[in-house]
Amino acid sequence: MKKVIVLASLMLFAFAGVAQAAETLKLLTWKGYAPKALIDKFEKETGIKVEATYSNNEEMIAKLRATRGAGFDLAQPSQDRISSVQAKFKIYQPMDYSKIDADLFIPSMLDAVKKNTLVKGKSHAVPFCWGTSGLVVNSAKAPGASSYKDLLNEKYKGRVTYRLKRPTLIAMGFALGYNPFELYSDPKAYKMMLDKIEKTLIAAKPLVNNYYANGDAALASIRSEEVYVAMTWESIGWKAHADNKAIDYIAPKEGALGWIDTFAIPAKAENVDAAYKWINFILKPENAAYFSSQENVPTASKGANKFIKPEVAANFERSFPQEAIDNIKWYPPVPAKLESMEGKTLDRIKAAN
Repeated sequence: MKKVIVLASLMLFAFAGVAQAAETLKLLTWKGYAPKALIDKFEKETGIKVEATYSNNEEMIAKLRATRGAGFDLAQPSQDRISSVQAKFKIYQPMDYSKIDADLFIPSMLDAVKKNTLVKGKSHAVPFCWGTSGLVVNSAKAPGASSYKDLLNEKYKGRVTYRLKRPTLIAMGFALGYNPFELYSDPKAYKMMLDKIEKTLIAAKPLVNNYYANGDAALASIRSEEVYVAMTWESIGWKAHADNKAIDYIAPKEGALGWIDTFAIPAKAENVDAAYKWINFILKPENAAYFSSQENVPTASKGANKFIKPEVAANFERSFPQEAIDNIKWYPPVPAKLESMEGKTLDRIKAAN
């Protein structure tokens, strides 16, 4: 009898161990969006292990398309990259807003993301953070650079960097006198704009020091002064500014490109409860402020500002006077057909000699 009891106890312990091991949140996110200190804090508070895979919009879509929404419990796509992708590939599930603590969010931002991720009457995301793409300029080396056109300026030959991704296409559209967002409803006109941008960026290849792949690579090129003018995020400029006051983020004359990164739950997520717990955890003001202070990225958390480091708040005030804020070009949801066209344009630019 004792042997039976011991065996049963061992089996219970084994099953408990399996259950505990299974309590894992698989997070598909951007580098920097899940700081180790917050992962450790979440794991301690909840007992849920976090496995973070770092990615970007294009890779997130590709990974989730390949598995039809399996493999991850929570993803962080930009809000303009959800509705058209969801309508076509069904890689996300509708959000259950009853499991979200709405009081944690800036109300207008939560409402905007709900509206912009609406597919068949259901919304698919909540906001996490927001920011812009613009210029990071070394004013000691490139005085006066303040336009996307400066990425094409012969004066900075070999001292320019940007990503070969859709934000660069949009920026070049504005630089060439178009309003890309107004052309979303006219695929033929949009294609004509892309053709012009393609020729322009191929001709400008000799000016480019490198096409960076991620924020760390961009920051390294800027800090080392390999490049003087970069198209990237304000967080990169502010990190560089901390080391070299001649380097800073500038909202371009044409307008910075505004984005909101979100939380969306993949269609075949296995640990949905953990996903909602992470969302509510990281949007708590003190946790969101830690993220913002570390990454220099504004948060969608309503009460975070009073916890953010003063130097981070100063960065925002320096780079975004009111006229720059008023001139931000916010990304609307991108139609799937246009995204496919953009991908082909980028492939041809990459392949060109």
